[in-house]
Amino acid sequence: MVRQPRGPTRGFWVALAAIAVVGLGLLAYIAAKPKRPREVDLVGDPAQARGYLLGDSTAPVQIIEFADFECPACGQFVTLTEPDVRKRLVETGEASFRFYDFPLPMHRNTWAASNAAACADEQGRFWEMHDRIFNTQDQWNGETTGRPKGVFVRLAREVGLDQSRFEQCYDADRYRSRIAANRAEAERRQIGSTPTFIIGVRGAAGGARVFPGAMGIDEFMRKVNEIRAGAGGGAGATTSTRGAGPTR
Repeated sequence: MVRQPRGPTRGFWVALAAIAVVGLGLLAYIAAKPKRPREVDLVGDPAQARGYLLGDSTAPVQIIEFADFECPACGQFVTLTEPDVRKRLVETGEASFRFYDFPLPMHRNTWAASNAAACADEQGRFWEMHDRIFNTQDQWNGETTGRPKGVFVRLAREVGLDQSRFEQCYDADRYRSRIAANRAEAERRQIGSTPTFIIGVRGAAGGARVFPGAMGIDEFMRKVNEIRAGAGGGAGATTSTRGAGPTR
């Protein structure tokens, strides 16, 4: 009589199940474990990528944002959080805010939006155009139209730009090299998503920290305070987060 090979025993399956549970638990731990934000240099390469500055360049806290004009999360940050960042940090002189456009390949009209913003900057109206472009994403994005120029021309008129000069600049794609340089700076810093923020203290020995993703004002202020405290700012240098909330 030929004996049939015995299958795995009950103990084998129990052991295998235990190993699987431990493995899944380990993966969950790794995924959930808090990760320290990576550190980078605060100063970029100004000869190539300049970004757009808001506030005093010598302010103690330096905030850099890499964003895509067509990115919905970036628009959310501009609408809900950035007004408070400007009011509580930039206007008080505690921080400067520098914007680098980082046009992503999946967004069809984002280069056109960056072009429009750069042409507004030529006439000293970058931030006004920046705000309107983000607040009207649904009117010019690649899902809505393949010809966004008409919207940008209207926005240029609303912020008081010289129309003829703006259109000449826009049609010539005059600042494409500047936009490309800002994008290259994002790639040099290994920025993987938009918006991403780099926050550091001017002159501090420690590196600035990278924070990907849109944040509410409470979280944003916490990050700023943590970095200031870590750079030796002390408790007196922190800024209260009470009363935080969107202003528009």
